[in-house]
Amino acid sequence: MSTDTDSDHRAKTFRLHDHLIVARPLEPALYLVATPIGNLSDITLRALDVLAGADVLACEDTRVTRILLDRYGIATRPYAYHEHNAAEVGPKLIEALASGKSVALVSDAGTPLVSDPGYRLGRLAIDAGLKVVPIPGPSAPLAALVGSGLPNDAFLFAGFLPVKDKARRERLQDLGGIQATLIFFESPHRIGATLAAAASVLGENRKAAVCRELTKTFEEFRRGTLGELSAYYDADRQVKGEIVLVIAPPDAPPAPDEEDVDALLMHLSETLPAGKAATEAARQTGLPRKQLYARLLALKEGS
Repeated sequence: MSTDTDSDHRAKTFRLHDHLIVARPLEPALYLVATPIGNLSDITLRALDVLAGADVLACEDTRVTRILLDRYGIATRPYAYHEHNAAEVGPKLIEALASGKSVALVSDAGTPLVSDPGYRLGRLAIDAGLKVVPIPGPSAPLAALVGSGLPNDAFLFAGFLPVKDKARRERLQDLGGIQATLIFFESPHRIGATLAAAASVLGENRKAAVCRELTKTFEEFRRGTLGELSAYYDADRQVKGEIVLVIAPPDAPPAPDEEDVDALLMHLSETLPAGKAATEAARQTGLPRKQLYARLLALKEGS
């Protein structure tokens, strides 16, 4: 990978419709540039500016990135940086940054560092005291979340589930009780098995959405319960395209009975100071510690 003169002899411009735009100069930094997850029109103006103006452009697959660059008339030459060459190419990119060059990093689609080897490069740059600049934009997990119709006040992106069924079920069990919407990447040939496992572990009535080919021509949101989706995506159904699976949070547990809470508080207070008893009761019941502490003091005064 040569970074010495390539950027000095090319036009740092991009094309937007019929207009040729000169990219603004970039300060030395690692720019993490989000790129479209399907529809090439989803690129941001700031991202185009960085892709055209960067001294070095690193990407997962040069063929994929070249399609985007050609669409917008960007002459920057992309260099491959992926999981198979990260150990070799990563230090060279850090060296380029340290020498005062601007380096842009893109993934094949979406936001770099989310379930891709870019995390290692970002970590190397931060550890070396170099500037890291996120250029936000398209994100498959967020697109799936807002299109799923499921709660979005709290959510957890958990990447890919394990391939083997036992490990997959254990992972679902670990995550199943979290009071947040769960978001996973999944491959089309595994979505049926994943939905069957999720329905078994999390319950058939838990709501979910299978979000397929986001922003592309055949974009699809299929919503329902895990049981319904598992039945639809059975082993005989042929599925194509990239998939994001979104699963609703569990139903809130019923409020504990007031008499049971009082009994728990009095039992805990036999061996613990009032403050610690309230803390433990809060952990077991999910009720506010302050409320439980006040209740315990009232019970002690009454007795």
